[in-house]
Amino acid sequence: MTDVLVIGGGPTGLTLACDLARRGAAVRIIDRAPEFPTGSRGKGLSPRTLEVFDDLGVVDRILASGVSHLRHRKYRGTEVIAEVDPQAGQVPTPEVPYPAALMIPQWRVERILRERLDVLGVTVERGAELRDFRQDADGVTAAVGEERIRARYLVGCDGGHSTVRKALGLAMRGETPEMEVMAVGDVRVDGLARDAWHQWFTGDGTIMLCPLPGTDFFQIQSSHERGPDGAPLEPTLERFQRTFDRVAGVPGVRLHDLTWCSTYRVNVRMVDRLRVDRVFLAGDSAHVHPIAGGLGMNSGIQDAYNLGWKLGLVVAGRATPGLLDSYEEERLPIAGWLLEITSERLAAVLEAVKEKGGGLDAVASPELTQLLLRYPWSRLSRQAGRTIGVQPGDRAPDAPLRTADGVPSHLFELFRGPHFTLLAIGEHDVPPLDGADPAIVRSHWIGPGGLRDDGGHVAAAYGMNTLVLVRPDGYIGLIADPDDERSVGDYLRSLRSRAEQD
Repeated sequence: MTDVLVIGGGPTGLTLACDLARRGAAVRIIDRAPEFPTGSRGKGLSPRTLEVFDDLGVVDRILASGVSHLRHRKYRGTEVIAEVDPQAGQVPTPEVPYPAALMIPQWRVERILRERLDVLGVTVERGAELRDFRQDADGVTAAVGEERIRARYLVGCDGGHSTVRKALGLAMRGETPEMEVMAVGDVRVDGLARDAWHQWFTGDGTIMLCPLPGTDFFQIQSSHERGPDGAPLEPTLERFQRTFDRVAGVPGVRLHDLTWCSTYRVNVRMVDRLRVDRVFLAGDSAHVHPIAGGLGMNSGIQDAYNLGWKLGLVVAGRATPGLLDSYEEERLPIAGWLLEITSERLAAVLEAVKEKGGGLDAVASPELTQLLLRYPWSRLSRQAGRTIGVQPGDRAPDAPLRTADGVPSHLFELFRGPHFTLLAIGEHDVPPLDGADPAIVRSHWIGPGGLRDDGGHVAAAYGMNTLVLVRPDGYIGLIADPDDERSVGDYLRSLRSRAEQD
């Protein structure tokens, strides 16, 4: 028996598998595709996702493979009518080390995560298609090809056409709005600079060409060519060129080497459950939405990061299965919010492009960074003392520190790893935590005899003379008074207490 069987080898499944593997869980991850995908598909990572990848140990490679502050250049024909950096002013701060979204093709994100997973001793099993599964009180039996795999839990990360979701009988409720479909693909382009995201919006159609970092390809997004009956035609290289010539009309620009293409239609749909007993859904298998803001890949990664630490504790016997109920409790409202905000931002873009100089930069919104996502309603967000700044359920911000002998450090370095982090901030050292499982929490004193709060950023963000318990996924679990070790101990012990969890 394996602990967790992950269905789907995209960013959601890979993030979950990495998080579980580093916790020592026995995990298998399968994907029905015989070869790994090479199309760009999603191409942006949010600041919060970069923080997740910092924790997983891959952020340096991710940053080296992408680009931020790519300018949007908007045209009418050959004339540049506007140029803007939608991320202008987004610079690193002590609290937010990754303030700007990163442009990077999805296939490269997947490759980096697969290589990290290989280091952790797990390989994606290609050409392995889930046929069906059944659950019982002790686990899940999955039919994968001719093999039967026995797992304690199964997670469907298998996209919008999810086999797992369909087998559970869960419907994707919502709508498919009547609006223009979009053709998308990866092409090489002669005659166009790679220093900007080129955009043309006219009454005759739309075409955009975005350089993909680390490659000599552009992602092309365009309105479809139409047949005699007005129906959209399947995208091809010749049709992309025809659209470019008609809409942009820039001489000397030639498209070639179309390596991947698809058609995108707006869907605004989600399930009403993320868990059925021992089976979970994450990412596009549970919610699909407009591409505005690029939150599809990112929201799936956040789902996986929320679920990973909880499954990891349960399969290790350090928490009861009741902890797993908090996954749906926390992420289902976020999925609903996601559909609302992306629909709202898509509407903003569609209005903006009607005006001269309008473009995709109209999608910009602080919510799209995902840094503002929080879980104040969760059973895992508890307050036992006064709060100044962050609240239970909030994202835990970063801050610079120094060790007693002057070595630079920062909070994210303390958080990195599969554990809870207890911060004693102020004059009082870390209290003893009698009865709490020492394997799941690491404690640090930020005060006169411990780590130094350079610049007072920790105190400003978290308050002075307080205990702050940070969850393994970087959210505040508990805030307590400096001498209230009982509340911290109760919180950690409750992870193993069925009565308190339920």
